[in-house]
Amino acid sequence: MQTHFTASQLKNPRLREADKILRRCVHCGFCTATCPTYVLLGDERDSPRGRIYLIKEMFEKGERAGPEVQRHVDRCLSCLSCMTTCPSGVDYMHLVDHARVHIEETGQRGLKDRALRWLLAAVLPYPDRLRLALRAAWFAKPLTGLIARLGLREVVAMLELAPNGLLRGATFSGPGTAVTKLERRKRVILLAGCAQQVLRPEINDASIRLLARRGVDVEVAPGAGCCGALVQHMGREQAAIAMAKTNIDAWSRLIEKSGPIDAVIVNTSGCGTTVKDYAHLVQGEPAYAERATRIARMTRDITEFLAGYEMGPPKRWSSLRVAYHSACSMQHGQGVNEEPRKLLRNAGFTVLEIPEAHLCCGSAGTYNVLQPDIAGALRERKLANIKSVRPDMVAAGNIGCITQLGLGSEIPIAHTVELIDWAYGGPVPRGLEALAQHVTDVPESTLEPVAP
Repeated sequence: MQTHFTASQLKNPRLREADKILRRCVHCGFCTATCPTYVLLGDERDSPRGRIYLIKEMFEKGERAGPEVQRHVDRCLSCLSCMTTCPSGVDYMHLVDHARVHIEETGQRGLKDRALRWLLAAVLPYPDRLRLALRAAWFAKPLTGLIARLGLREVVAMLELAPNGLLRGATFSGPGTAVTKLERRKRVILLAGCAQQVLRPEINDASIRLLARRGVDVEVAPGAGCCGALVQHMGREQAAIAMAKTNIDAWSRLIEKSGPIDAVIVNTSGCGTTVKDYAHLVQGEPAYAERATRIARMTRDITEFLAGYEMGPPKRWSSLRVAYHSACSMQHGQGVNEEPRKLLRNAGFTVLEIPEAHLCCGSAGTYNVLQPDIAGALRERKLANIKSVRPDMVAAGNIGCITQLGLGSEIPIAHTVELIDWAYGGPVPRGLEALAQHVTDVPESTLEPVAP
């Protein structure tokens, strides 16, 4: 793609990077076939190629973000399916992030939109605040009809996504060390997350148990928090950078105090995509660049890390059929595809492939709140595809997808590591109690020792 930036404009690092990205696009249109919003809406401006043209024009003209570019960029899920499809290697992920920052800095939003975005940024990344908000949601849920009539569809979406039952606590939430009872073979840092440790803390517990059975000590660093993905995708770049620097500092202090680690483990794929990109996110911070690069290189999704071990035979065996939902951030953002499927198969589950698996479920961080109608349509499409393979349950590696797909579906859903942990001796995952009758304990005498 030919660009027309001036020499003065190219002194701006953001525009200089945007120029390089734009020049790689060859207008082929392959991205349109795999873009969820284009497949759903059929509007070229709601495709990656269309958004690229809008972004190019906005940047070249040095304009404030107008309503058109704002509307169509806001509708982008950042699912990155286009990057998997693109034959030219267009770095759409960073281009749309630059556009969102420009929109946040120069665009004009209505009062409702500004208030909603402020609320999401102020609550979701902070577990204590989120717990309080979810308790308040219990009292507000009976008023959803009134709230909808007031035109607050986004608030209704938030209330619908809030869990109905009591919030659970984790067995180990840190900070501190979860020590293996076996001979220690490795030592890792676990990103405890923000929303996940409130919505489904069992995921961290299952991760720690699985790692402990492999002889791995798990560290949760004091001071670490949200990875920054939630605010970054709303164009709040400085807030995202601040969160990344906080984590880099926290993990660096732990390493300096207690010695080297073997990996940074992330069990929410959306967070994993962001942490693996820390070197790019903080590239303008010289004091952090080297540490960010080192941390990004050692970051692994939990299934990536476990796939490097010989897990041995499961302690429980089942005939359960699992539809594996590969989150966009897992398959497109990180390129982690076979590892979770292999772990599930080795744990005794029958893994089913979902039609249109490349299309997003509509969660996408805060997207299912900010764009509830599109997100709802994508969820229904995904659920219809899941039902078509007739599974007993669904496995996913991202808390956002688990929450999104669990809304209004009769098919139970759990995190991939919860199912693997169950097979290797852990508790029945929440929501799968009715399926426990299909799982049989394997006699200890038939189990072979796990290879080191």
